[in-house]
Amino acid sequence: MDYKTILVAEDGPVRTITLNRPERRNAMTPEMQMELIAAFEETATSKCRVVVLAGAGDAFCSGLDLSALEGSQDETAADHRAEAERIARLFLSLYELPMPTIAAVHGAAIAGGSGLAFICDFTLAATNAKFGFTEVKIGFVPALVSAFLALQLGDKRCRDLLLTGRVFDAEEALRLGLVNEIVPREYLTERVRALAETLIANSPQSLAATKQLVAEQHKAWLDAAIVAAIEANAQAREFTDFQEGVAAFLAKRKPVWER
Repeated sequence: MDYKTILVAEDGPVRTITLNRPERRNAMTPEMQMELIAAFEETATSKCRVVVLAGAGDAFCSGLDLSALEGSQDETAADHRAEAERIARLFLSLYELPMPTIAAVHGAAIAGGSGLAFICDFTLAATNAKFGFTEVKIGFVPALVSAFLALQLGDKRCRDLLLTGRVFDAEEALRLGLVNEIVPREYLTERVRALAETLIANSPQSLAATKQLVAEQHKAWLDAAIVAAIEANAQAREFTDFQEGVAAFLAKRKPVWER
């Protein structure tokens, strides 16, 4: 497939999928989301053994490209639901890959970018990596990502990150268990490759079965959480706070929330 916003490269049994909008810090557009979904779904039936997710340029992924939301107030409820369902499909297609996944994170991994990074089986972060679920700062709801974050953190820590919207560094992410290792930026690619080699040495059938088993243990809860998250995501797109937050962001001013 001829992709416009991502790169897909093979290095033996390792497939690297790179978000490739460096001029926008790899902010996700609907086009990029659909290309990632296509790449993940094609990868699921491929013979590759390990998948690496990375970002081109100075960042991993700065989240949703808010410029793509200009004029979203004119969209219908059905449009909003379709957008929420696309994000759910994106996260699930990554989560359900049968082969191990490694996120190689440097620079910003914000909002949906943090979601992509933490959904991977392994998250290796450069020392300059920054994370955060900043949706509340623009009047949005971190709906879809909250389902996956709750699996990893538990309620109290999940609420801390989602309600404050604060940005945190790789050291805190490591303490929280969201990051597996911190690596100097210049050695990140080398360390990712070493981890990939360790995984490749293991049985591919066993790896796939183990991933499926772990996922099945959470399936009933996650399925229900995704349904609720899709609804919350779609509804949040109709908030007046969301319209104000996007407008303020694009105008580079502070939002004025309704009281």
